[in-house]
Amino acid sequence: MESIRLCVIIPVYNHPEYLARLVNRLHEYELPVILIDDGSESTCQLLMARLANEFENVQLAVHHHNKGKGAAIKSGLHFAEQLGYTHALQVDADGQHDLNDIPKFKEAVFRHPDALITGYPEYDDTVPKLRYYGRYGSHIWVWINTLSTLIIDSMCGYRIYPVVTSNQLLAQEIMGDRMDFDGEFIVRWCWSGQPLEQIQTRVVYPDNGVSHFHLFNDNKLISWMHMRLFFGMLQRMPKLLLRKWQKK
Repeated sequence: MESIRLCVIIPVYNHPEYLARLVNRLHEYELPVILIDDGSESTCQLLMARLANEFENVQLAVHHHNKGKGAAIKSGLHFAEQLGYTHALQVDADGQHDLNDIPKFKEAVFRHPDALITGYPEYDDTVPKLRYYGRYGSHIWVWINTLSTLIIDSMCGYRIYPVVTSNQLLAQEIMGDRMDFDGEFIVRWCWSGQPLEQIQTRVVYPDNGVSHFHLFNDNKLISWMHMRLFFGMLQRMPKLLLRKWQKK
């Protein structure tokens, strides 16, 4: 247990509204934070620079132009490994994730240090209905592409990555750099035979919250990602079926 060093990575693209409050809350948990500036505008850049100066345990990595949420997570994981962290808790900067669940995630990582520990959402009335029902299309594709219904939700970004194993997987597989990343990573993680733990967590959509999900472009990216994974599944089908049979 003493060998586990946990940090938080936060991909940021123009989220000044909740960021200071988020970092202050994380400071209460005594967790070091890596902010990844994914090409934000000057107001948000200045805020991140101030937070990095104000808090000793806040580090800042910078993309000089916007590369996408997935690319920011990849940079955060590489930076976390360089700094010697063994695990990274991804938290979104838009205020949707319930930080009160951090103790549950921390407890899980000590019990299952080799696992990807991912949240699956418990929504309240703030969730947009189109987003809520649209996720089920992704769920079905994920179940097809893993030949399993193990993954409850593939799109929730509230998760703890084992840093070294995750970076090894990223080095072996080409994955999307934008909103397609979360779903693709968890499928490829399961393909690799690595353990998965899932925790129910409350997700809210704050008033005046800033979402960078673009309905047409990001759904097109996600659809293309599922199609790529489908053909990848066909190549892996004998291995995946053998693994299921051995587990039974």
